[in-house]
Amino acid sequence: MVHIGFIGLGIMGKPMAKNLINAGYSLVVYDLNGDAVKEVADAGAKAAACISEVAEACGVIITMLPNSPHVEAVVLDEGGILDNAAKGSLVVDMSSISPSSSKKMEAELVKKGMRMLDAPVSGGEPKAIDASLAIMAGGAEADFDEAKPLFDVMGSSAQLVGPIGSGNICKLANQVIVAANIAALCEGLMLAKKAGADVEKVFHAIKGGLAGSAVMDAKAPMMLSGNTKPGFKIDLHIKDLGNALETGYATGSPLPLTAGVMQMLQILKSDGRGQCDHSALINYYEKLADTLLY
Repeated sequence: MVHIGFIGLGIMGKPMAKNLINAGYSLVVYDLNGDAVKEVADAGAKAAACISEVAEACGVIITMLPNSPHVEAVVLDEGGILDNAAKGSLVVDMSSISPSSSKKMEAELVKKGMRMLDAPVSGGEPKAIDASLAIMAGGAEADFDEAKPLFDVMGSSAQLVGPIGSGNICKLANQVIVAANIAALCEGLMLAKKAGADVEKVFHAIKGGLAGSAVMDAKAPMMLSGNTKPGFKIDLHIKDLGNALETGYATGSPLPLTAGVMQMLQILKSDGRGQCDHSALINYYEKLADTLLY
């Protein structure tokens, strides 16, 4: 049986790996968190002691890590994928990182006869668990076709956007839109609250109209109940918006809304809420308005 490598078993990676196991794939997994490795191994994967063990055993290696430096270390550093994977291996990075980092790694992998897709995801932990992630990929069409059966297990949609780096460009655009959407939702709900309306009824009244969105459906109930359990952490959204702003500066793309929401998230982080769900952006508005939403 062909083995699939999976490196990175965090909030997103762990359920994604489990879904692949449940679909019948043979996984070799690694993470710095030994408890996460044991949990996925108990579900049917083989636990690896190091990155090289994954790279040597697997022709397809999926990475799901926090940011560009972590992925580059796994792929490029001594003892990593570049040093140990066989010629022809396919690296599928499903992390959300800088497009320039994806291009850098792919260039080095190609020198050794390997291939790469950047294929970040959208949907957060709930959609990772129920295998309904949106997957946006960059790379060669043949490589995308090879990885598509895996994507179909982990997500409800998978789209090849363009050459390497395009997946992460698409993800940055996604995160910009999500951030601005959450901020607008906070402003609208707080306006309703301060003006004396029943905020929950306002939510139900508008969610089916033009203002309605997947973001509203997922995040308004959390805001209305004071639930900040992370499906997607503020710290991670700060990371994504940082990559978006960096890419915007490099390409001359104006991102004034993104910069504004970034400052709001940074204030929440300084208040100790970095590990909260990004719907906790409502806490910023509650602080400004001196009013609790719920």
